[in-house]
Amino acid sequence: MPDFDYDLFVIGAGSGGVRAARTAAATGARVAVAEDRYLGGTCVNVGCVPKKLYSYAAHFHDAFEDAGGFGWHLPAAPTFDWATLRDNKSGEIKRLNDIYGRLLETAGVRLINGRAQVVDEHHVDVGGERISAARILVAVGGWPWVPDFPGSEHTVTSNEIFDLERFPERFLVLGGGYIAVEFASIFNGLGSETHLVYRGELFLRGFDREVREFARDQMAIKGVNLQFETNIERIEPGDNGLLVFLTNGETLEVDAVLAATGRKPHLEGLGLGELGVDCNDDGTLKVNERFETSVPSILALGDVTGGPELTPVALAEAMHLVKHHFSDTPTAPLDYQNIATAVFCHPNIGTVGVSEEQAREKYGAIRVYRTDFRPMKHTLSGSQERCLMKLIVDDASDVVVGAHMVGEEAGELIQGIAIAVRAGLTKADFDATVGIHPTGAEEFVTMRTPSRT
Repeated sequence: MPDFDYDLFVIGAGSGGVRAARTAAATGARVAVAEDRYLGGTCVNVGCVPKKLYSYAAHFHDAFEDAGGFGWHLPAAPTFDWATLRDNKSGEIKRLNDIYGRLLETAGVRLINGRAQVVDEHHVDVGGERISAARILVAVGGWPWVPDFPGSEHTVTSNEIFDLERFPERFLVLGGGYIAVEFASIFNGLGSETHLVYRGELFLRGFDREVREFARDQMAIKGVNLQFETNIERIEPGDNGLLVFLTNGETLEVDAVLAATGRKPHLEGLGLGELGVDCNDDGTLKVNERFETSVPSILALGDVTGGPELTPVALAEAMHLVKHHFSDTPTAPLDYQNIATAVFCHPNIGTVGVSEEQAREKYGAIRVYRTDFRPMKHTLSGSQERCLMKLIVDDASDVVVGAHMVGEEAGELIQGIAIAVRAGLTKADFDATVGIHPTGAEEFVTMRTPSRT
């Protein structure tokens, strides 16, 4: 085998890239990583981590309102300071960046600051330095995409939204995916007059229909102004903000517009097209179960491959990739079934397995168990927020094939339920489990009568 500078050269120090680099290095491989922006990638810097911190901040709005029913009376109306949240968030992200750097250093991985370009199947160029590697891993993640319309340059993306100079008292989100519904809830909770505009008839396409409808209603109750089957026609600067002209004829004046309209692989300038690396129709890189592209020495994982755009998926892919290429032990392909996910809108959504619609198509005869209720906490708080819990059961096998929740801490609860669903437990197993009382979670093991079949 030819002598290379490295056994593995990773382009991108996000969650997947760093995990692959560290794990490969632990096998004795010589590894280097190139990163041109920030350690930790999208998730740590402009994604999951700051989003969850901002979601925590927004939840205090409800907590203050709920406190009165429990005897707590604030001496004055709470006020929110955007700069404090923004700057404290930046301090935490800096701490995490440093941790990622130390992890790579401790693992013996060389970190190179700069944008790498693939020269051929075994060589990259970083800032004029030509480096050879037996395998090159592309783990550069995605980049926000903004549709082209008059005034689209006045929008911000999820890259910039966390660091706005001033808090937007009037806020508009364009889009209907995770990012859109999460930031609509966050800024509504922080005190903005918030609008969500989406061209489709209902947001969160691909999720269980009942979950989508329930989340829509709860967000509306909390004060988010939802406009479906509507789009932005144009944006113009106004005397006191941005004038947003909608396709339904309405005009809104806001302080900021977030374009949460999707992400595309951040592949520009990498040189993969010139090398002839095959792509899928959506521009993502085509890979096999060993994460090899059409050029076998060029590997790829994470958001650039078109799979579930979730940090834990990239981490799992990294572990499997290293097993495939740096281990003599035969490794089964990564199983993408029953991957749990959460949407941190308010209230949260947690889900694992198939939706009711998917289950009917896949299994035919199914049983649906569902309940929605006002959580015990709100009998005193006065809040009208409700919670939805739902189990989908394959009637022939009695296996629980889907579990869904809309409610406080749904992600935390569904993580545990996901183990049961992945293990293939039956509804009888759920029924035989003694609940924890009084909790909302016990509803998942006390629903006895099907709501529909």
